[in-house]
Amino acid sequence: MDKVADTLGRVGAWCSQNKYLSSIKNAFQTFMPLTIAGAIGVLWTCVLVNESSGLGLLWSPIMALEFTNVAFNAISFATISCITVGITFGIAYEIGVWNLGADYAGYFPGILGLAAWISVTQTSFTGDLGDAFTGISSNALGATGLFTGMFIAILAVEFYCWLMKKDALKIKMPEMVPPGVARAFEALIPAFLVLLLTSTIGMVCQMATGLYLNDVIASLMSPLVAVGTSIPGVMVIYILIMLFWLVGIHGNNMLSAVKETLYTPLTLANTTAFENGETPEYLVNMGFLQMFGEFGGSGVTLGLVIAIFIFSKREDNRAVAGLSIVPGLFNINETVTFGVPMVLNPILGIPFVFTPCITIIIGYILSAIGFCPYVCISVPWTTPPVLLGFLATGGAWQGAVSQAIVIAVAVLVYTPFLLVYEKQQAKGVM
Repeated sequence: MDKVADTLGRVGAWCSQNKYLSSIKNAFQTFMPLTIAGAIGVLWTCVLVNESSGLGLLWSPIMALEFTNVAFNAISFATISCITVGITFGIAYEIGVWNLGADYAGYFPGILGLAAWISVTQTSFTGDLGDAFTGISSNALGATGLFTGMFIAILAVEFYCWLMKKDALKIKMPEMVPPGVARAFEALIPAFLVLLLTSTIGMVCQMATGLYLNDVIASLMSPLVAVGTSIPGVMVIYILIMLFWLVGIHGNNMLSAVKETLYTPLTLANTTAFENGETPEYLVNMGFLQMFGEFGGSGVTLGLVIAIFIFSKREDNRAVAGLSIVPGLFNINETVTFGVPMVLNPILGIPFVFTPCITIIIGYILSAIGFCPYVCISVPWTTPPVLLGFLATGGAWQGAVSQAIVIAVAVLVYTPFLLVYEKQQAKGVM
């Protein structure tokens, strides 16, 4: 166990110190409030004030608020439908700060990363009547363009930071020129060369393939998405997350960059489909994993807390459960993880690692057979279980029931291990 803990500790340290993973994680975390705000807009227009698929079917007076749907649709578009803009800016900014420091870099790397992304994005279109117009497609702005935005943000800002270290490329201004103006001129040539590089990449890609870079990257990422959304792929990720937790390292933080990159675009694609009245495409997505693999916190320890209330005869364990039930209902479980403790626990560590895998598989089956609707809305991760299932599936009661089922399964899985653990405690072994 010590050897495993040491290995995972080193991997965890590498992940936390890797600028690309850290930048992606920070960008998604920073954008999260906007994602949730957009989800509220979708809930309002599609679940509440909607006479064809929402509460308006059952209670027509709420349709008096239909005039507000324009505003809530605007919120959804400005956040979820434009997520590539925010994430591209965020990643570019984070890498600029990492390489040059916050004081020197400022927010210019973010602006440059955004401009570089636009330089490889299709902006000229021809309408059905042959008329030409300029704009950016919803695919590029939304979840489909995320991979391109992330790639270009990293490439552009890394190149920019490298060029900024070349004094020969800096335009030096007299000392009496204000620092902000002088710094702008220093960045002029490096910024131009970055945009020249990215626009050339976009041009060559289009000439060679007949496709824009976004389409090429999307096709290249399809196999990775297919592997990541398969049950074996999900199991590998979650076992790694739980093994990190088992040795006291925040597993979700360690792999959040991987999870966000793979699964958040799929949730947002489902949200867009749901908002447009279409059938969501992706069974496995970020919301699905939160709903079936993280209720009550990592390790779905809400199942353990409930099992302690029902079966435990030890006052110390019941005291920990009493302290943990309220945070657990909001998917916060540090009191359990470090209070029982789960860390380096040879008995409870087994269900701690594998129960999320079991509940995810059950959730997958419930969704695959059509009982549980596909998760299509991002809700705050602190939303209590069952309510989370209801909201995440677009206000479907089957979502709430499905989450209640996996909570019951988690209790059943944890119970025998809890009984064995308490026997060992009674013997003074633990």
